[in-house]
Amino acid sequence: MSDNRTASSSVHLTSRGRLLLVLALAAVLFAAFSLGRTASEAADTAAPEPVRVQVTVQPGETLWGVAQRIAPDADPRQVVRMIREVNGLDSSALQVGQQLLLPARA
Repeated sequence: MSDNRTASSSVHLTSRGRLLLVLALAAVLFAAFSLGRTASEAADTAAPEPVRVQVTVQPGETLWGVAQRIAPDADPRQVVRMIREVNGLDSSALQVGQQLLLPARA
């Protein structure tokens, strides 16, 4: 007695199998996305330090005035904050002859 049934070559997944397949694909996509973000962050940190310009404070100059001069289209409050951070200033008071580093991206 011979069996005339042909073997079926299609794959039938159970609901558990489909769930595992979807989770595996999601894990692969998550890993690829994470690796891409890590690579772009590493490229950002490898960029050279921007060149900063040094200026000497003149009589009557204020941080607000310097901020408006170097970045006329930007919010002066933000530029003053950046100048203070770059120079480690505790206040906005300036002294005539004081050297200030100006942020590259004002």
